[in-house]
Amino acid sequence: MGPADVSAFRKAMGSFPTGVTVVTAACDDGNMHGMTVNSFSSVSLDPMLVLVCLNETSRGLGLIERAGAFVVNVLSAGQQNVSRWFADRHRPEGSMMFDGVPFEPGVTGCPILIDAAASFACRLRQSHRAGDHLIVLGEVVALVHRPQLQPLIFHAGAYKSLRDESRPAGRTAACRFGQDSGIAGQQPHRRAA
Repeated sequence: MGPADVSAFRKAMGSFPTGVTVVTAACDDGNMHGMTVNSFSSVSLDPMLVLVCLNETSRGLGLIERAGAFVVNVLSAGQQNVSRWFADRHRPEGSMMFDGVPFEPGVTGCPILIDAAASFACRLRQSHRAGDHLIVLGEVVALVHRPQLQPLIFHAGAYKSLRDESRPAGRTAACRFGQDSGIAGQQPHRRAA
């Protein structure tokens, strides 16, 4: 094992494929913000909780805290440009950053991106400092799911999409249920009862 420096850590973490989200927030005064985030996870089913990890210097953090709400938009495979836009540090601030991005206000008032594979409208539950990030916990109060859309994937510093890998007919079921080791002349591994 090699030393754990920041550069090595970043490269190793790039081995873990993630989905890509845009977290959005809006206040009653009309101020809005969106940011690309790939640290997103479900936490609990009862109550329905999700988390996102945001850099402590993020411009959107204060807005989320003031609004007490946010939306996690899971980007679809065709939204690479949306991901890049909301990751660009030089994009306009406020509602102008949403110019040309189709959205509608959700139940919390936060923007829901129209072509996202899924969107989770959340009420802010808690936030916890963790190093140079804040773990933001939200309770899901409404959601939109578009299962016909494939998600956008980020892996090893590049955008990717899911692909159905074709396997020879007949082997899929056997491999899936451990009936075929996949290696000629080798017996499949069996758990002892």
